[in-house]
Amino acid sequence: MAGASRGLGYAAAEALAAEGVRLVICSRDDAAIERAAERIASQHGVEVTGQAADLSEPEAIERLHETARRNYGGVDILVTNTGGPPPGVFVDLPQSAWDAAVRNNLDSVLHLMRGVLAGMTERKWGRIVNVTSIAAKQPVANLILSNSMRAAVTALARTLAVEVAPHGITVNNVMPGYTRTERLEELAAHLAEARSVDQQAVVGDWEREIPATRLGEPAELAALVAFLASERAAYITGSSIAVDGGWIRALI
Repeated sequence: MAGASRGLGYAAAEALAAEGVRLVICSRDDAAIERAAERIASQHGVEVTGQAADLSEPEAIERLHETARRNYGGVDILVTNTGGPPPGVFVDLPQSAWDAAVRNNLDSVLHLMRGVLAGMTERKWGRIVNVTSIAAKQPVANLILSNSMRAAVTALARTLAVEVAPHGITVNNVMPGYTRTERLEELAAHLAEARSVDQQAVVGDWEREIPATRLGEPAELAALVAFLASERAAYITGSSIAVDGGWIRALI
C-alpha cells in the first residue's frame, strides 16, 4: 500500500487491515509510516510492515518488493497511491515539473506493477487498484500535471487489465473527488492565495459544484478499494470508478 501514512492511503490500508490483509505500507516519512503501521496493527490485529520509500526511485520500489517477498512470500494485492503533483497552468510549469510528475505519478505505478505481476501470474490470482483522480475523466482547472498523469495511469491500467485477465488478475482505478485530506487543504490554500479569498470560500465553491453538497471522506473511498481487492470483485476489471458525490457529469 503506497502513500499510506495519511489521507486516502492510510484509510485504504485500514480498510484492507479490517478484512484481515497483512500489509506492507510506505511513505517518504520514516517516522510517520512507522506510526501508521503501529496504529493499524494495534487496531486491527494484523501484521503491518512500515517502510520509508521515495517512489520516484526504482531502487526504493524494489526494496519494497523485497520486503513483501521476505515477510509474506509475495504480493496478492497492490494498491498504488502517489501524492498529486503541484498545481499550475501550462505556461508557468518548467520541464523539470513535468519530469518530476512523470517519475512520481506514472513511472512509480509502472515499477510497482512490474514487481508484482510475475508472482500474481504464477499464483493465478491478483488485485491491482490504482488511486487516481476525477481529473482522469474530467480535467480540473489549474491541475494540468495531475490531469495528464492520472489519464496516463488510466490508459496503462485499462490496457494491462486486458493482458492479465486470463491469469485471474484484475486491474482497476478508483477516482476520488474532492475528499477531506491534507492534499485538498493544501490545494485550497493555494487557490485562496491566488484568488485573494478566504480558504473556506474555496471549499464552499467546491461543495456547491458537488451534487451531494459536501466533501467526501477518506473512508468512503477506502471501502471501494477493499471491495475491488476482494474475491467478490473477481469479474470487475479495467474499470475506473468515481467516488465523487456526483461531481463528474459524464454519462459513462
